[in-house]
Amino acid sequence: MVLPGRGFPEAAPLLGAEYSGWLLHDRVRWYYGFELAFHQSCLGHLLRRCRDLVQVVSPSAARFPLQVRSMLEKALALRDRYEQGLISLHGLWMAAGRLEARLDRLLARPYRTEANRRLAQHLRHEQPHLFTFLRCPGLEATNNAAERALRGVVIAREVWGGNHTWNGARTQGILTSVLRTCWQQGQDAFALLVGLLRSPAAQVLDIVPSGRSP
Repeated sequence: MVLPGRGFPEAAPLLGAEYSGWLLHDRVRWYYGFELAFHQSCLGHLLRRCRDLVQVVSPSAARFPLQVRSMLEKALALRDRYEQGLISLHGLWMAAGRLEARLDRLLARPYRTEANRRLAQHLRHEQPHLFTFLRCPGLEATNNAAERALRGVVIAREVWGGNHTWNGARTQGILTSVLRTCWQQGQDAFALLVGLLRSPAAQVLDIVPSGRSP
């Protein structure tokens, strides 16, 4: 859908305010309006923030973002080791607990540099959701897949794509939703749309799976 805002009031009608599934997202706080959902903060965004911060602060101030980056990279390496069968589920959870304790210690320290204080404040807010992917194996640690899925729509929006009128915006929202759903369900969108256009009577496309994801 193409809507005028980007907050919880716009997202809630799409998923339902009581949505209780998984949400992988960046640092935008309105996602936490979905109080029943399971959240995973995007580690990719945090890693980029740490890399950028290291470039602009003093060597002594850079220690904190470097420590955070190292911790996040270890979390990703831990996930990889589990997926390769090198550690058990119990071992994964034990190591995740050690990472969480390490983060507690990092965030208990005072930081003199304003940029580090902002990073620490952000991490305190995201702390419960940084390592969900280690507690729930199979969950992605970043929202890269979502960003790739949206890239074409974002480009269309930037170059117009017919969405500068409400009618065009609504049409684009429906078409992109149908096309993406067909792709995710392994269905031929072109054949379905041709059949829909040729049908003498109104139809509802059968593209939504009947069961809910776990």
